[in-house]
Amino acid sequence: MKTSIIWFKTDLRVEDNETLLKAIAQSEQIIPVYCFDDSHFETTAYGFKKTGSFRAQFLLDSVEDFDKNLRKLGSGLVILKGKPEVELAKIVQEYKAQKVFAKREVAFEEKQTEKVVQAELFKLRCELETFSTSTLYHAEDLPFSVKDIPDVFTNFRKKIEKESKIRSVFRKPEQINSPEIPQMKLPTLEDLGLEFSKIDSRAVMQFKGGETEALKRLNHYFFETKSLSTYKETRNGMIGADYSSKFSAWLALGCVSPRFIYAEVKKYEKRYGANDSTYWLIFELLWRDFFRFMFKKHQTKFFLYSGIKSETINSKSLREKLLWQWVNGVTNSDFINANMRELKQTGFMSNRGRQNVASYFCNELNMDWRLGAAYFEETLIDYDVCSNWGNWAYLAGVGNDPRGHRYFNIEKQANDYDKNRAFRDLWLQKK
Repeated sequence: MKTSIIWFKTDLRVEDNETLLKAIAQSEQIIPVYCFDDSHFETTAYGFKKTGSFRAQFLLDSVEDFDKNLRKLGSGLVILKGKPEVELAKIVQEYKAQKVFAKREVAFEEKQTEKVVQAELFKLRCELETFSTSTLYHAEDLPFSVKDIPDVFTNFRKKIEKESKIRSVFRKPEQINSPEIPQMKLPTLEDLGLEFSKIDSRAVMQFKGGETEALKRLNHYFFETKSLSTYKETRNGMIGADYSSKFSAWLALGCVSPRFIYAEVKKYEKRYGANDSTYWLIFELLWRDFFRFMFKKHQTKFFLYSGIKSETINSKSLREKLLWQWVNGVTNSDFINANMRELKQTGFMSNRGRQNVASYFCNELNMDWRLGAAYFEETLIDYDVCSNWGNWAYLAGVGNDPRGHRYFNIEKQANDYDKNRAFRDLWLQKK
């Protein structure tokens, strides 16, 4: 019997999952697997955890929900913990699998893991086949080769919108043929070396992981509240759930795909009409694509101090006291403090906040931008390697910003986006 393993990573969904459907089509039975990779819970070279407790909790929710959705289709999730190359090799031997299917990676560490896994599987005469499932536009449909992708977003967007098409979504399978998969035993936060942190009650929303929650959120934002129709006007808001879509956390773990969101936007437009706001949500998904393709093109450069530029502008200094003040929201700027406290206590920060605190870190504190990016990596529920490091490099002036150094006047920003001080009062009050 032809048995295949599907190694799920940041693609925890049954809707629009090409990897899942291709595995079903090519196999008589499949074993879905998720591996809690030990390296994802280590401390990085910058002194921060690679995964903090907010994101880890969201991940546990997402894995648990994915298992439930797989069981409805006659399958389930086998949970592994350790080094993927070791644990996957054991499962391949146990089930005598001939093939492992997985999502294709683009960022450096993830690519390295993929290579090591492939080498171990090769020893067992087992093939690894990967699929590109994270972007709105498929990599094969780009109107340029990877090395020729424009480094300026506007040039990328105009060409891609004119010359490429977005593929239609894959419908979820009706059934999965798997051997009996025992009930899942999830690791606890303690098993992952973390402690539970409750999301502060002042948070924009109480994030819960999983495809079920992702689809519920999409339905709420689009069809229940019609918030999509005013997205462009409200997206720079800072308080409340519906000033923006808040899809990013579910997108980061692949609980929903950008293509699925696009298809739902098109349904919405048919029902309620298209406008600047409905386009703007797709525009933001394109930024996500752009950074992912940039990582494919530039590889390790986004983790270097000089980014994708040859000349360096930033300081490499690390002043422990200033870093501590920034992390804990006790700098000399109340707008920065409010945003940093929101991040620390909820794992989330608005887009407007992120740009300001990054600009402040690079320009006012004049420190190595990668420390800021590494802190975001630990803390953000919606951390996505390409968007996080790509955006930080952009703000630091060593990424894709054609205008060079991007400087924000923090006081002006605070007055523009928090006129009545409601956001600052919310987060700076004594609890």
